[in-house]
Amino acid sequence: MAKSQQTFNKSEKEKKRLKKRELKQKKKEERKSSSVKGGKLEDMLAYVDAYGRITDTPPDPEDKIIVDAEDIILGIPKKVEGEEESKEKQGKVSFFDTSKGFGFILDTQTQEKYFVHVSGLIDEIAENDKVQFELEKGLKGMNAVRVKKI
Repeated sequence: MAKSQQTFNKSEKEKKRLKKRELKQKKKEERKSSSVKGGKLEDMLAYVDAYGRITDTPPDPEDKIIVDAEDIILGIPKKVEGEEESKEKQGKVSFFDTSKGFGFILDTQTQEKYFVHVSGLIDEIAENDKVQFELEKGLKGMNAVRVKKI
């Protein structure tokens, strides 16, 4: 007598597949029955409260702040003459590689590091030298230029 081609493992997989298909069909029918087409506009609206959270309740009209359009300033405010900071900064050379021609300067006031290239030097510098420099916008940030020893 010939052996059946249907093994236990195959039959179990088939049962799981059929069960999964039935569950999927039931979920689909539940979604169709519970969905309401053409709902009210009020049910679909969402509001943002004073704290930035999304809610379904509209804001209180008494809390409304009236803003005059003329009070809104677009752009960058102009500098006042007294606010201008000094162009020349002082710092200390934290790293400088003479063979590659670049290094970094640590600003003494802000403790920020600025990149310096050999093309921006006035005097030759080495590590731990106190220097005076100006800043210039580069491709990857601010660069120290016109660097001279103090």
